[in-house]
Amino acid sequence: MKVKCPTCGRESEWSPENKSRPFCSSRCKLIDLGAWLDERMSICEDAPSPDMGTVNRIMTGESSEGEPFVFPAGEHSSDGHGQ
Repeated sequence: MKVKCPTCGRESEWSPENKSRPFCSSRCKLIDLGAWLDERMSICEDAPSPDMGTVNRIMTGESSEGEPFVFPAGEHSSDGHGQ
Protein backbone atom coordinates (compact mmCIF):
# COMPACT_ATOMS: atom_id res chain seq x y z
CA MET A 1 0.00 0.00 0.00
CA LYS A 2 1.29 3.48 -0.86
CA VAL A 3 0.92 6.48 1.49
CA LYS A 4 2.17 10.06 1.28
CA CYS A 5 5.21 10.90 3.38
CA PRO A 6 4.08 13.40 6.07
CA THR A 7 7.27 15.43 5.57
CA CYS A 8 7.84 15.70 1.82
CA GLY A 9 4.62 14.29 0.32
CA ARG A 10 6.34 11.64 -1.82
CA GLU A 11 4.72 8.24 -2.12
CA SER A 12 6.04 5.78 0.42
CA GLU A 13 5.47 2.05 0.79
CA TRP A 14 3.51 1.12 3.94
CA SER A 15 5.05 -2.25 4.72
CA PRO A 16 7.22 -3.89 7.39
CA GLU A 17 10.21 -3.53 5.03
CA ASN A 18 9.97 0.29 5.25
CA LYS A 19 11.53 0.88 8.66
CA SER A 20 10.82 4.64 8.36
CA ARG A 21 7.08 4.34 7.73
CA PRO A 22 4.97 6.43 7.40
CA PHE A 23 7.95 8.49 6.18
CA CYS A 24 9.71 7.75 2.89
CA SER A 25 13.20 7.85 4.43
CA SER A 26 15.19 8.21 7.63
CA ARG A 27 15.93 11.79 6.57
CA CYS A 28 12.22 12.73 6.49
CA LYS A 29 11.71 10.95 9.80
CA LEU A 30 14.49 13.04 11.40
CA ILE A 31 13.15 16.27 9.87
CA ASP A 32 9.77 15.53 11.50
CA LEU A 33 11.42 14.74 14.84
CA GLY A 34 13.36 18.01 14.65
CA ALA A 35 10.14 19.95 14.06
CA TRP A 36 8.62 18.42 17.21
CA LEU A 37 11.78 19.12 19.23
CA ASP A 38 11.89 22.73 17.98
CA GLU A 39 8.21 23.00 19.01
CA ARG A 40 7.13 23.91 15.47
CA MET A 41 4.54 21.15 15.90
CA SER A 42 2.49 20.46 19.00
CA ILE A 43 -0.67 18.82 20.25
CA CYS A 44 -3.44 21.18 21.25
CA GLU A 45 -3.88 21.17 25.04
CA ASP A 46 -7.67 21.32 24.87
CA ALA A 47 -7.97 18.45 22.39
CA PRO A 48 -10.31 15.69 23.57
CA SER A 49 -8.70 12.45 24.68
CA PRO A 50 -9.10 9.65 22.10
CA ASP A 51 -10.76 6.43 23.14
CA MET A 52 -8.32 3.60 23.83
CA GLY A 53 -9.61 1.59 20.86
CA THR A 54 -8.48 4.37 18.53
CA VAL A 55 -5.12 4.64 20.31
CA ASN A 56 -4.57 0.87 20.02
CA ARG A 57 -5.44 0.89 16.30
CA ILE A 58 -3.00 3.74 15.66
CA MET A 59 -0.25 2.04 17.67
CA THR A 60 -0.72 -1.27 15.83
CA GLY A 61 -1.08 0.47 12.47
CA GLU A 62 -4.59 -0.83 11.76
CA SER A 63 -7.84 0.97 11.14
CA SER A 64 -11.14 -0.30 12.51
CA GLU A 65 -11.63 -2.09 9.16
CA GLY A 66 -8.34 -4.00 9.50
CA GLU A 67 -6.51 -1.82 6.94
CA PRO A 68 -3.35 0.18 7.78
CA PHE A 69 -4.18 3.40 9.63
CA VAL A 70 -3.34 6.53 7.64
CA PHE A 71 -3.79 10.03 9.03
CA PRO A 72 -6.09 12.17 6.87
CA ALA A 73 -4.28 15.08 5.22
CA GLY A 74 -3.70 17.96 7.61
CA GLU A 75 -4.37 16.06 10.84
CA HIS A 76 -0.80 14.99 11.60
CA SER A 77 0.99 18.33 11.92
CA SER A 78 0.34 21.94 12.66
CA ASP A 79 2.64 23.28 9.94
CA GLY A 80 0.87 21.82 6.90
CA HIS A 81 3.54 19.32 5.78
CA GLY A 82 2.14 16.44 3.82
CA GLN A 83 -0.87 18.24 2.44
